[in-house]
Amino acid sequence: MIKLGILGSTNGTDLKAIIDSINIGLTKAEVSIIISNQKNAYILKRGKENNIPSLYISYKDKTKKAFDSELTQLFEEYEVNYILLIGFMRILSSDFCSHWKNKILNVHPSLLPKYSGGMDTNIHSEVILNGEKETGCTLHYVTNEVDGGPILIQKKCKVNNNETVETLKNKVQKLEGEAFIEAINLLNQEFSA
Repeated sequence: MIKLGILGSTNGTDLKAIIDSINIGLTKAEVSIIISNQKNAYILKRGKENNIPSLYISYKDKTKKAFDSELTQLFEEYEVNYILLIGFMRILSSDFCSHWKNKILNVHPSLLPKYSGGMDTNIHSEVILNGEKETGCTLHYVTNEVDGGPILIQKKCKVNNNETVETLKNKVQKLEGEAFIEAINLLNQEFSA
């Protein structure tokens, strides 16, 4: 069974889907530790409510390398096999990406390569403004190139004529949770083989 480390800066909506899937036995994995670079991020509360070690690590007054080194130390201490970026609003150092090569997954709220480098509601707004007929999410491995790592899973949904940024965000977030669960199940098969 794989052990997951989570990096998040926001609410951790996708984490809820993962925890729920683990709790009902659909996903065989353990969330070993959750780390946030935002003290009041709801993802930490979500973790604590589920008895998962949930830590705030400040990046202020630290180099990117020092911060990422601290993350690596904690992930190794908790014997993490894979790291999931769930709304993590910080670019990781090349050293960190190399150390955890093919072990870090990020979810992006578009069908990459479209809207790479964009964030959250800005992407959904652009999708609507550009008259896209479909959108979705991409789960990809993290490399030094932002949103440029190998794609593992893409999930699609239609963009309706009356779509708002909020309705589109909700649709895509549901897909993100599904993509993470599918990816964890795939990784678990590889890990157990």
